[in-house]
Amino acid sequence: MNTLPESILLHAQSLPEGGVLSPKVFLHLGSRVAVDQAFSRLVKAGKLLRVTRGTYVAPVSSRFGTRAPAPEKVVKAMAEQSGETVAPHGANAANALGLTQQVPIREVYLTSGRTRKLKLGRSEVLVKHVPRWMLALGTGPAGAAVRALAWMGPTHAGESLVTLRRTLPHNEWRALASARAALPSWMAQAIGKEAARG
Repeated sequence: MNTLPESILLHAQSLPEGGVLSPKVFLHLGSRVAVDQAFSRLVKAGKLLRVTRGTYVAPVSSRFGTRAPAPEKVVKAMAEQSGETVAPHGANAANALGLTQQVPIREVYLTSGRTRKLKLGRSEVLVKHVPRWMLALGTGPAGAAVRALAWMGPTHAGESLVTLRRTLPHNEWRALASARAALPSWMAQAIGKEAARG
């Protein structure tokens, strides 16, 4: 029979990198106080990392020692657990789509859920709430294009759309063009102009 901390640790180690743990999942094994104490001890011992209130992850062991899991994996696992949509920031999207050479220094993700800061080892990741239209087209290329355009802003929308029309798969460009009604006026107008060029 495993002790409460051993049971929590075994579960943590069975998860893929970035898999999140919540104390609530272990309430069948002991009182809330006992579960919280077990988590607290595991964090102090360096066996778990507290990402944010009520959310923990296991550090990743390698031959170079231990490190925090990759932020994108933690964010994805948290999104799956909470049912919210989470996507990379517009600056990352713009870079990935070839609209800018700038590489963002800080890790920022956009979410349909609440804004929060995640602590992953020494780095901090911001998960920021955004309006529904920014995530309306999901996490694929058309959705990334919306977030990239929002980050680039109205002054660069025209030139960005010329590039996007050339580089996005045809079906993704169509998805972007047909979503104009859900987007801010300046963006809908710029997309409409580019689409009308035939």
